Amino acid sequence: MKYTDIKKLSDKELAKSLEEKRSAVRQFRFDIAGSKVKNVKEGANAKRAVARILTELNARSADAAGQVRNAA
Repeated sequence: MKYTDIKKLSDKELAKSLEEKRSAVRQFRFDIAGSKVKNVKEGANAKRAVARILTELNARSADAAGQVRNAA
């Protein structure tokens, strides 16, 4: 998932996507332990997607907090 795609999503969609990616990372770890995974880059890509989503969520919350401070 690219950052430009993430910026287009709403907060609810980002939360849902974050939950899905985190479960994918968890499943990947279990599959690695059981030697079921063929593509090891899949785990790194899933972790990067989680980080991108969290970055966008934190930027949105910081932006919203900045707007509140400026209005007060």
